[in-house]
Amino acid sequence: MRKTTITTLLATAALATLTGALAQSAKLTDNVIKVGVLTDLSGVYSELAGQGSVKAAQMAAEDFMRANKAYAGKVQVIGVDHQNKADVASNKAAEMIDRQNVDVLMDLPTSSAALAASEVAKTKKIPVMVVTGGTTALTNEKCNKYTFHYAYDNYMLANGTGTAVTKKGGNSWYVIYPNYAFGQDLNNQMVAAIKENGGKLAAPSDATPFPNTDFSTYLLKAQGIKPKVFGTMQAGNDLVNVVKQYNEFGLRKQGIGLGIGLLFETDVAALGQDAFAGALATLPWFWNLDARSQAWAQQFEKAFGKKPTWAQAGVYSATMTYLQAVARAKSDDGDAVVKALEGHKFSDFFARNATIRPQDHRVILDVYTVQVKPKAQAKVNGDYFTRVSTIPAARAFMPLSENKCKM
Repeated sequence: MRKTTITTLLATAALATLTGALAQSAKLTDNVIKVGVLTDLSGVYSELAGQGSVKAAQMAAEDFMRANKAYAGKVQVIGVDHQNKADVASNKAAEMIDRQNVDVLMDLPTSSAALAASEVAKTKKIPVMVVTGGTTALTNEKCNKYTFHYAYDNYMLANGTGTAVTKKGGNSWYVIYPNYAFGQDLNNQMVAAIKENGGKLAAPSDATPFPNTDFSTYLLKAQGIKPKVFGTMQAGNDLVNVVKQYNEFGLRKQGIGLGIGLLFETDVAALGQDAFAGALATLPWFWNLDARSQAWAQQFEKAFGKKPTWAQAGVYSATMTYLQAVARAKSDDGDAVVKALEGHKFSDFFARNATIRPQDHRVILDVYTVQVKPKAQAKVNGDYFTRVSTIPAARAFMPLSENKCKM
Protein backbone atom coordinates (compact mmCIF):
# COMPACT_ATOMS: atom_id res chain seq x y z
CA MET A 1 0.00 0.00 0.00
CA ARG A 2 1.17 3.51 -0.68
CA LYS A 3 1.68 5.48 2.53
CA THR A 4 -0.46 8.55 3.03
CA THR A 5 0.38 11.43 5.30
CA ILE A 6 -2.23 12.37 7.82
CA THR A 7 -2.55 16.11 8.37
CA THR A 8 -3.22 17.85 11.62
CA LEU A 9 -6.67 18.63 10.27
CA LEU A 10 -7.43 14.90 10.13
CA ALA A 11 -5.90 14.09 13.53
CA THR A 12 -9.21 14.74 15.26
CA ALA A 13 -9.89 14.76 18.94
CA ALA A 14 -11.87 11.54 18.52
CA LEU A 15 -8.77 9.68 17.36
CA ALA A 16 -6.52 11.24 19.98
CA THR A 17 -8.72 10.19 22.90
CA LEU A 18 -8.50 6.56 21.83
CA THR A 19 -4.72 6.30 22.24
CA GLY A 20 -4.71 5.79 25.98
CA ALA A 21 -7.51 3.24 25.85
CA LEU A 22 -5.54 0.94 23.58
CA ALA A 23 -2.79 -0.08 25.96
CA GLN A 24 -4.58 -3.40 26.40
CA SER A 25 -4.59 -5.43 23.18
CA ALA A 26 -7.89 -6.20 21.54
CA LYS A 27 -9.15 -9.74 20.99
CA LEU A 28 -8.98 -10.12 17.24
CA THR A 29 -9.93 -13.17 15.19
CA ASP A 30 -6.82 -14.32 13.30
CA ASN A 31 -5.03 -11.44 15.07
CA VAL A 32 -6.16 -9.15 12.25
CA ILE A 33 -9.12 -6.95 11.31
CA LYS A 34 -10.23 -7.62 7.73
CA VAL A 35 -12.35 -4.99 5.98
CA GLY A 36 -14.18 -6.32 2.93
CA VAL A 37 -15.14 -3.70 0.33
CA LEU A 38 -17.88 -5.32 -1.73
CA THR A 39 -18.42 -2.94 -4.63
CA ASP A 40 -18.81 -2.45 -8.38
CA LEU A 41 -15.35 -2.82 -9.93
CA SER A 42 -16.44 -3.23 -13.56
CA GLY A 43 -19.91 -1.81 -14.23
CA VAL A 44 -22.02 1.36 -14.29
CA TYR A 45 -21.06 2.39 -10.74
CA SER A 46 -17.35 1.56 -10.90
CA GLU A 47 -16.26 5.17 -11.41
CA LEU A 48 -18.22 6.60 -8.50
CA ALA A 49 -17.32 3.73 -6.14
CA GLY A 50 -15.13 0.84 -7.36
CA GLN A 51 -11.38 1.00 -6.91
CA GLY A 52 -11.76 4.46 -5.37
CA SER A 53 -13.82 2.95 -2.56
CA VAL A 54 -11.15 0.29 -2.01
CA LYS A 55 -8.46 2.98 -1.86
CA ALA A 56 -10.53 5.06 0.58
CA ALA A 57 -10.88 2.07 2.91
CA GLN A 58 -7.13 1.44 2.67
CA MET A 59 -6.43 5.07 3.57
CA ALA A 60 -8.70 4.79 6.61
CA ALA A 61 -6.94 1.61 7.68
CA GLU A 62 -3.52 3.24 7.36
CA ASP A 63 -4.59 6.38 9.23
CA PHE A 64 -6.20 4.31 11.99
CA MET A 65 -3.11 2.14 12.48
CA ARG A 66 -0.85 5.19 12.45
CA ALA A 67 -2.92 6.87 15.17
CA ASN A 68 -3.39 3.67 17.18
CA LYS A 69 -0.07 1.87 17.49
CA ALA A 70 -1.59 -1.17 19.20
CA TYR A 71 -3.20 -2.02 15.85
CA ALA A 72 -0.15 -1.44 13.64
CA GLY A 73 -0.12 -4.02 10.86
CA LYS A 74 -3.41 -5.54 12.02
CA VAL A 75 -5.89 -4.05 9.50
CA GLN A 76 -6.25 -5.45 5.98
CA VAL A 77 -8.59 -4.33 3.19
CA ILE A 78 -9.98 -6.71 0.55
CA GLY A 79 -11.84 -5.43 -2.52
CA VAL A 80 -14.32 -7.68 -4.39
CA ASP A 81 -16.58 -7.06 -7.42
CA HIS A 82 -20.30 -7.85 -6.97
CA GLN A 83 -21.12 -6.92 -10.61
CA ASN A 84 -24.30 -5.10 -9.47
CA LYS A 85 -26.08 -8.45 -9.19
CA ALA A 86 -27.89 -9.61 -6.08
CA ASP A 87 -26.99 -13.27 -6.49
CA VAL A 88 -23.32 -12.47 -7.05
CA ALA A 89 -23.32 -10.13 -4.05
CA SER A 90 -24.84 -12.85 -1.87
CA ASN A 91 -22.30 -15.44 -2.99
CA LYS A 92 -19.34 -13.09 -2.72
CA ALA A 93 -20.40 -11.89 0.73
CA ALA A 94 -20.57 -15.47 2.00
CA GLU A 95 -17.23 -16.30 0.39
CA MET A 96 -15.54 -13.23 1.88
CA ILE A 97 -16.81 -14.09 5.35
CA ASP A 98 -16.26 -17.86 5.25
CA ARG A 99 -13.05 -18.14 3.22
CA GLN A 100 -11.33 -14.79 3.62
CA ASN A 101 -12.48 -14.19 7.20
CA VAL A 102 -13.58 -10.60 6.70
CA ASP A 103 -14.96 -8.91 9.81
CA VAL A 104 -17.10 -6.24 8.12
CA LEU A 105 -18.57 -5.55 4.67
CA MET A 106 -18.38 -2.02 3.23
CA ASP A 107 -19.80 0.11 0.39
CA LEU A 108 -22.41 -2.01 -1.51
CA PRO A 109 -23.55 0.15 -4.45
CA THR A 110 -26.76 -1.14 -6.06
CA SER A 111 -29.58 -1.60 -3.56
CA SER A 112 -30.46 -5.13 -4.63
CA ALA A 113 -26.85 -6.17 -3.98
CA ALA A 114 -26.85 -4.35 -0.64
CA LEU A 115 -30.03 -6.11 0.47
CA ALA A 116 -28.63 -9.50 -0.55
CA ALA A 117 -25.34 -8.95 1.30
CA SER A 118 -27.24 -7.65 4.31
CA GLU A 119 -29.10 -10.95 4.61
CA VAL A 120 -25.84 -12.90 4.48
CA ALA A 121 -24.23 -10.65 7.07
CA LYS A 122 -27.21 -11.15 9.38
CA THR A 123 -26.87 -14.92 9.14
CA LYS A 124 -23.10 -14.78 9.68
CA LYS A 125 -23.37 -12.12 12.44
CA ILE A 126 -20.98 -9.79 10.64
CA PRO A 127 -21.55 -5.99 10.49
CA VAL A 128 -22.26 -4.48 7.08
CA MET A 129 -22.00 -0.73 6.48
CA VAL A 130 -23.86 0.25 3.32
CA VAL A 131 -22.54 3.51 1.90
CA THR A 132 -23.54 3.63 -1.76
CA GLY A 133 -26.77 1.59 -1.87
CA GLY A 134 -29.79 3.84 -1.35
CA THR A 135 -32.94 1.87 -0.54
CA THR A 136 -34.63 2.82 2.72
CA ALA A 137 -35.59 -0.84 3.23
CA LEU A 138 -32.14 -1.39 4.77
CA THR A 139 -33.15 0.49 7.90
CA ASN A 140 -36.88 0.00 7.54
CA GLU A 141 -38.87 -3.14 6.73
CA LYS A 142 -35.73 -5.19 5.95
CA CYS A 143 -33.52 -3.92 8.75
CA ASN A 144 -31.48 -6.24 10.94
CA LYS A 145 -29.12 -6.07 13.90
CA TYR A 146 -25.94 -6.23 11.81
CA THR A 147 -26.77 -3.72 9.03
CA PHE A 148 -25.90 -0.01 9.21
CA HIS A 149 -26.80 2.54 6.54
CA TYR A 150 -24.23 5.29 6.02
CA ALA A 151 -24.04 8.54 3.99
CA TYR A 152 -27.49 8.80 2.35
CA ASP A 153 -30.72 7.04 1.46
CA ASN A 154 -33.64 7.58 -0.86
CA TYR A 155 -35.78 9.33 1.74
CA MET A 156 -32.99 11.88 2.22
CA LEU A 157 -32.71 12.47 -1.53
CA ALA A 158 -36.43 12.95 -2.02
CA ASN A 159 -36.86 14.99 1.14
CA GLY A 160 -34.13 17.34 -0.07
CA THR A 161 -34.44 17.56 -3.85
CA GLY A 162 -38.14 16.78 -4.31
CA THR A 163 -39.06 19.38 -1.72
CA ALA A 164 -36.66 22.06 -3.00
CA VAL A 165 -37.56 21.73 -6.69
CA THR A 166 -41.31 21.59 -6.06
CA LYS A 167 -41.23 24.63 -3.77
CA LYS A 168 -39.29 26.57 -6.42
CA GLY A 169 -42.21 26.16 -8.82
CA GLY A 170 -41.50 22.76 -10.30
CA ASN A 171 -44.92 21.46 -9.31
CA SER A 172 -45.61 19.22 -12.33
CA TRP A 173 -43.35 16.16 -12.81
CA TYR A 174 -42.80 13.22 -15.10
CA VAL A 175 -40.47 10.69 -13.45
CA ILE A 176 -38.46 7.76 -14.81
CA TYR A 177 -36.59 5.28 -12.63
CA PRO A 178 -34.39 2.19 -13.06
CA ASN A 179 -36.41 -0.96 -12.54
CA TYR A 180 -34.70 -2.50 -9.50
CA ALA A 181 -34.82 -2.01 -5.72
CA PHE A 182 -33.06 1.37 -5.62
CA GLY A 183 -35.07 2.96 -8.42
CA GLN A 184 -38.40 1.59 -7.25
CA ASP A 185 -37.84 2.90 -3.74
CA LEU A 186 -36.51 6.29 -4.87
CA ASN A 187 -39.49 6.76 -7.19
CA ASN A 188 -41.87 6.08 -4.31
CA GLN A 189 -40.02 8.47 -2.00
CA MET A 190 -39.75 11.21 -4.65
CA VAL A 191 -43.41 11.04 -5.66
CA ALA A 192 -44.43 11.25 -1.99
CA ALA A 193 -42.23 14.33 -1.46
CA ILE A 194 -43.59 16.02 -4.60
CA LYS A 195 -47.19 15.51 -3.50
CA GLU A 196 -46.52 16.51 0.10
CA ASN A 197 -45.20 19.85 -1.16
CA GLY A 198 -48.15 20.63 -3.39
CA GLY A 199 -46.90 19.12 -6.64
CA LYS A 200 -48.41 16.49 -8.91
CA LEU A 201 -47.45 13.96 -11.58
CA ALA A 202 -48.22 14.98 -15.15
CA ALA A 203 -48.20 11.25 -15.98
CA PRO A 204 -47.49 8.08 -14.01
CA SER A 205 -43.81 7.30 -13.45
CA ASP A 206 -42.14 4.91 -15.89
CA ALA A 207 -39.70 2.11 -15.03
CA THR A 208 -36.70 1.78 -17.35
CA PRO A 209 -34.40 -1.22 -17.89
CA PHE A 210 -31.21 -1.40 -15.80
CA PRO A 211 -28.62 -0.80 -17.06
CA ASN A 212 -29.81 1.13 -20.11
CA THR A 213 -28.38 3.32 -22.85
CA ASP A 214 -31.42 4.52 -24.86
CA PHE A 215 -33.94 6.76 -23.10
CA SER A 216 -35.46 8.28 -26.24
CA THR A 217 -38.92 6.76 -25.65
CA TYR A 218 -39.24 8.50 -22.32
CA LEU A 219 -37.85 11.82 -23.54
CA LEU A 220 -40.30 11.86 -26.44
CA LYS A 221 -43.09 11.15 -23.97
CA ALA A 222 -41.93 14.06 -21.82
CA GLN A 223 -42.03 16.35 -24.86
CA GLY A 224 -45.65 15.39 -25.40
CA ILE A 225 -46.66 15.68 -21.74
CA LYS A 226 -44.77 18.96 -21.16
CA PRO A 227 -44.26 18.71 -17.38
CA LYS A 228 -42.37 21.48 -15.60
CA VAL A 229 -39.82 18.91 -14.40
CA PHE A 230 -38.43 15.79 -16.02
CA GLY A 231 -37.33 13.71 -13.05
CA THR A 232 -34.59 11.11 -13.53
CA MET A 233 -33.90 8.65 -10.73
CA GLN A 234 -31.07 6.91 -12.60
CA ALA A 235 -27.48 6.92 -11.33
CA GLY A 236 -23.94 6.48 -12.66
CA ASN A 237 -23.60 5.81 -16.38
CA ASP A 238 -27.38 5.53 -16.75
CA LEU A 239 -27.81 9.08 -15.44
CA VAL A 240 -25.09 10.32 -17.78
CA ASN A 241 -26.97 8.80 -20.73
CA VAL A 242 -30.27 10.34 -19.60
CA VAL A 243 -28.83 13.84 -19.23
CA LYS A 244 -26.92 13.64 -22.52
CA GLN A 245 -30.11 12.71 -24.35
CA TYR A 246 -32.19 15.25 -22.37
CA ASN A 247 -29.92 17.96 -23.80
CA GLU A 248 -29.85 16.44 -27.30
CA PHE A 249 -33.66 16.37 -27.39
CA GLY A 250 -33.73 20.03 -26.32
CA LEU A 251 -36.01 19.59 -23.32
CA ARG A 252 -34.39 22.44 -21.38
CA LYS A 253 -34.97 24.84 -24.29
CA GLN A 254 -38.59 23.67 -24.31
CA GLY A 255 -39.00 24.78 -20.71
CA ILE A 256 -38.86 21.31 -19.15
CA GLY A 257 -36.53 21.44 -16.18
CA LEU A 258 -34.31 18.61 -14.95
CA GLY A 259 -34.83 16.98 -11.56
CA ILE A 260 -32.05 14.59 -10.49
CA GLY A 261 -32.65 12.03 -7.77
CA LEU A 262 -29.05 10.93 -7.20
CA LEU A 263 -25.98 12.82 -8.40
CA PHE A 264 -22.27 12.02 -8.15
CA GLU A 265 -19.26 14.11 -9.11
CA THR A 266 -18.29 11.57 -11.77
CA ASP A 267 -21.62 12.12 -13.52
CA VAL A 268 -20.90 15.83 -13.86
CA ALA A 269 -17.34 15.17 -14.99
CA ALA A 270 -18.50 12.75 -17.69
CA LEU A 271 -20.56 15.35 -19.57
CA GLY A 272 -19.16 18.63 -18.27
CA GLN A 273 -20.94 20.74 -15.72
CA ASP A 274 -22.73 22.91 -18.29
CA ALA A 275 -24.80 19.85 -19.21
CA PHE A 276 -26.09 19.80 -15.61
CA ALA A 277 -25.97 23.56 -14.92
CA GLY A 278 -28.81 24.79 -12.73
CA ALA A 279 -29.92 21.32 -11.62
CA LEU A 280 -30.59 20.84 -7.91
CA ALA A 281 -29.43 17.78 -5.99
CA THR A 282 -29.00 16.66 -2.39
CA LEU A 283 -25.59 15.41 -1.24
CA PRO A 284 -24.15 14.19 2.07
CA TRP A 285 -20.77 15.80 1.22
CA PHE A 286 -18.67 17.38 -1.51
CA TRP A 287 -14.92 17.81 -1.63
CA ASN A 288 -14.70 21.59 -1.31
CA LEU A 289 -17.40 21.94 1.34
CA ASP A 290 -14.84 23.46 3.73
CA ALA A 291 -11.19 23.24 4.82
CA ARG A 292 -11.53 19.82 6.49
CA SER A 293 -13.12 18.34 3.40
CA GLN A 294 -10.50 19.87 1.11
CA ALA A 295 -7.65 18.53 3.25
CA TRP A 296 -8.91 14.96 3.01
CA ALA A 297 -9.75 15.31 -0.69
CA GLN A 298 -6.19 16.44 -1.41
CA GLN A 299 -4.85 13.33 0.34
CA PHE A 300 -7.18 11.09 -1.64
CA GLU A 301 -6.26 12.72 -4.94
CA LYS A 302 -2.56 12.28 -4.15
CA ALA A 303 -3.11 8.60 -3.37
CA PHE A 304 -5.59 7.74 -6.15
CA GLY A 305 -4.94 10.29 -8.88
CA LYS A 306 -8.51 11.62 -8.94
CA LYS A 307 -10.71 13.75 -6.74
CA PRO A 308 -13.05 11.67 -4.57
CA THR A 309 -16.75 11.20 -5.01
CA TRP A 310 -18.89 11.58 -1.92
CA ALA A 311 -19.38 7.79 -1.94
CA GLN A 312 -15.65 7.20 -1.71
CA ALA A 313 -15.34 9.76 1.07
CA GLY A 314 -18.20 7.98 2.82
CA VAL A 315 -16.35 4.66 2.62
CA TYR A 316 -13.33 6.21 4.36
CA SER A 317 -15.56 7.64 7.09
CA ALA A 318 -17.51 4.39 7.53
CA THR A 319 -14.30 2.35 7.68
CA MET A 320 -12.81 4.65 10.30
CA THR A 321 -16.05 4.61 12.31
CA TYR A 322 -16.04 0.81 12.26
CA LEU A 323 -12.37 0.58 13.29
CA GLN A 324 -12.92 3.02 16.15
CA ALA A 325 -15.82 0.83 17.32
CA VAL A 326 -13.50 -2.20 17.30
CA ALA A 327 -11.08 -0.19 19.42
CA ARG A 328 -13.79 0.76 21.92
CA ALA A 329 -15.04 -2.83 22.08
CA LYS A 330 -11.48 -4.20 22.17
CA SER A 331 -12.79 -6.92 19.89
CA ASP A 332 -13.83 -7.52 16.28
CA ASP A 333 -16.62 -9.85 17.39
CA GLY A 334 -19.73 -8.82 15.44
CA ASP A 335 -22.04 -8.46 18.44
CA ALA A 336 -19.47 -6.47 20.41
CA VAL A 337 -18.86 -4.07 17.53
CA VAL A 338 -22.61 -3.60 16.91
CA LYS A 339 -23.01 -2.63 20.57
CA ALA A 340 -20.14 -0.14 20.28
CA LEU A 341 -21.67 1.42 17.15
CA GLU A 342 -25.24 1.81 18.39
CA GLY A 343 -25.97 5.31 19.63
CA HIS A 344 -22.45 6.53 18.80
CA LYS A 345 -22.22 10.29 18.16
CA PHE A 346 -19.38 11.72 16.08
CA SER A 347 -18.38 14.42 13.62
CA ASP A 348 -15.60 13.94 11.08
CA PHE A 349 -14.59 15.55 7.78
CA PHE A 350 -17.45 13.72 6.05
CA ALA A 351 -20.27 13.16 8.55
CA ARG A 352 -21.23 16.30 10.48
CA ASN A 353 -23.31 16.13 13.66
CA ALA A 354 -23.71 12.40 13.10
CA THR A 355 -25.50 9.83 15.27
CA ILE A 356 -25.95 6.11 14.67
CA ARG A 357 -29.57 5.57 15.64
CA PRO A 358 -29.80 2.44 17.79
CA GLN A 359 -33.42 1.80 16.80
CA ASP A 360 -32.76 1.24 13.07
CA HIS A 361 -28.99 1.74 12.50
CA ARG A 362 -29.58 4.73 10.23
CA VAL A 363 -26.57 7.06 10.43
CA ILE A 364 -28.09 10.53 10.49
CA LEU A 365 -25.91 13.50 9.52
CA ASP A 366 -26.18 16.99 8.09
CA VAL A 367 -26.75 17.00 4.31
CA TYR A 368 -26.74 19.70 1.65
CA THR A 369 -28.99 20.87 -1.14
CA VAL A 370 -26.71 22.06 -3.95
CA GLN A 371 -27.02 23.55 -7.42
CA VAL A 372 -24.67 22.65 -10.24
CA LYS A 373 -22.61 25.67 -11.29
CA PRO A 374 -22.04 26.65 -14.92
CA LYS A 375 -18.44 26.03 -15.95
CA ALA A 376 -17.78 29.77 -16.09
CA GLN A 377 -18.37 30.02 -12.33
CA ALA A 378 -15.98 27.21 -11.37
CA LYS A 379 -12.87 28.45 -9.58
CA VAL A 380 -10.89 25.22 -10.05
CA ASN A 381 -11.35 21.91 -11.81
CA GLY A 382 -14.04 19.89 -10.03
CA ASP A 383 -15.69 22.94 -8.46
CA TYR A 384 -19.18 21.80 -9.39
CA PHE A 385 -21.60 22.79 -6.65
CA THR A 386 -23.02 25.84 -4.92
CA ARG A 387 -24.50 25.04 -1.53
CA VAL A 388 -28.12 26.21 -1.45
CA SER A 389 -28.99 25.03 2.05
CA THR A 390 -27.94 22.72 4.87
CA ILE A 391 -30.53 20.22 6.07
CA PRO A 392 -29.79 19.34 9.71
CA ALA A 393 -29.37 15.67 10.56
CA ALA A 394 -32.57 15.59 12.61
CA ARG A 395 -34.64 16.69 9.58
CA ALA A 396 -32.76 15.02 6.75
CA PHE A 397 -33.78 11.39 7.26
CA MET A 398 -36.95 9.39 7.83
CA PRO A 399 -38.28 10.04 11.35
CA LEU A 400 -38.58 7.05 13.63
CA SER A 401 -42.34 7.69 13.80
CA GLU A 402 -42.57 6.56 10.14
CA ASN A 403 -40.12 3.69 10.48
CA LYS A 404 -41.14 0.01 10.35
CA CYS A 405 -37.85 -1.45 11.56
CA LYS A 406 -38.14 -4.28 14.08
CA MET A 407 -34.79 -5.78 15.02
